[in-house]
Amino acid sequence: MDAAETGPETEIVEMTLADAADAFASGVTSEALTRAFLDRIALHDPHYNALIVMNPEALADARASDARRAAGATLGPLDGVPVVIKDPMDMAGLPTTAGWHFLSAKAGGVDLIPETDSPVVARMRAAGCVMLGKTNVPVLSATGSHANDSWAGPTLNSAAPRSLPGGSSAGTATAVGASFAVLGLAEETGGSIQNPASAQGLVGIKPTFALVPNAGVVPLAGSTRDVVGPIARCVRDAALTLDVLAGYTPADPKTVAGIGRRPKGGYASKLAPDALAGKRLGLFGPGWRDLPLSAEATALYERAQGEIAARGAALVADPFAGSGFSGLGEPTPGLKHFDARGLESVPYDLQLYLTRLGPGAALRDVAAFAEATRAEDPFRPGGVLHYLHTIPAFAPILADPHAAPDLSDFLALREAYLEIFDRVMTEHALDGLVFPQMRDELPPLHGGQAINETTVCEINIAGLPGVTVPAGFYASGAPFNLIFVGRMWSEADLLGYAYAYEAATRHRRAPVLAVAG
Repeated sequence: MDAAETGPETEIVEMTLADAADAFASGVTSEALTRAFLDRIALHDPHYNALIVMNPEALADARASDARRAAGATLGPLDGVPVVIKDPMDMAGLPTTAGWHFLSAKAGGVDLIPETDSPVVARMRAAGCVMLGKTNVPVLSATGSHANDSWAGPTLNSAAPRSLPGGSSAGTATAVGASFAVLGLAEETGGSIQNPASAQGLVGIKPTFALVPNAGVVPLAGSTRDVVGPIARCVRDAALTLDVLAGYTPADPKTVAGIGRRPKGGYASKLAPDALAGKRLGLFGPGWRDLPLSAEATALYERAQGEIAARGAALVADPFAGSGFSGLGEPTPGLKHFDARGLESVPYDLQLYLTRLGPGAALRDVAAFAEATRAEDPFRPGGVLHYLHTIPAFAPILADPHAAPDLSDFLALREAYLEIFDRVMTEHALDGLVFPQMRDELPPLHGGQAINETTVCEINIAGLPGVTVPAGFYASGAPFNLIFVGRMWSEADLLGYAYAYEAATRHRRAPVLAVAG
């Protein structure tokens, strides 16, 4: 960056929204800040492969923010701030590839160019964000561990380059972890916010289902599980971004469920150093999921429990014991511990997505999508979504993607999860749960192993919120994160707990980056 305008490069490393506000107040322009991040991306991202499509209007958007500031306009905390967007989220005029070579002209396929922004991108644009570009994902966002099969190649973990980066929001997590942007947007169906945030020592918000619109985002389970949320380097930045994202839009009718659920004063309203004082939090145990933590994860979790107790919280061991909660999980054949129920809606959700692209889109319906991708049909034997054939409701939805699907079995499952969850929370007078987000250390980048998490797919099926926060490191240097989980619509409370823990411990640390050679 130009030191005369912005100071040395290290000033953008680990930059927060508060730091950006201070920079703007001192006379640094959004254009200069944007150029500094673009320079950092050019220097380091060829090695990490976080960004796959750059926004050619980024500098123009930065200059527009500078003009608003110079005119004395009242600006929000994200105005002029460089951010990144997960590839499957539509940005008008830029390709949405879903990590698949069939959907990328650069890789020999066809580009899907949306005519309008997805609601979450539109909200970020309205907030004045400078969107630097779109970030890498695996094919159809179909794994929560990596982006190794993307047409653009693998994304590396900014904190532990030889380990899995987390997925499917791998590129967003790496971009934020490497300080290629101040923060970014991610999306989750089965761990795709919480896994990459935890894998790279970041804060991620997996919101309550239907709090944030997911229309205009390539779906895996748009009707049942998909959520959009922020990944950031600190809790306050994630909370302020959720303020921008959350709320009803007629473009996504299910968001009517969130009306009246947003906290007075916003999602940063409960951020306080003493937010844990007097709270009761449940701990991970066999009643939630009967799979053990590794010895090192156990030691790190015990240390974190001491840190939380020191802030005045009471901890309740395995509150779900005997509740029947762990028995609700039903691993899908061939997927180890992953429960895919809810993903059976994908043909219907994909049809809605393709229709929304606009009349000029290269592919307008599921039939055209299937024809364009028939050589690697995701639903064929060996395809990335073939396991969906084990869910009885899937076949009729695939046969007629235009018809409203029968999701009664999934909804009954959600109700069963929520009934037990709410009963346990009430019986034990719990304010939330705090678990290690992963049961053991990150596996290597290559080798076919998956991340062993603790809250996927329980909170995805139930629709519950979770907030991840850095909580230390394994001996190898790989990050260790906690996740705070609570009742539906309790994001403000969870963010308060995460903030208090973050303020007391400061476990986040900036990685030392490699330069492409």
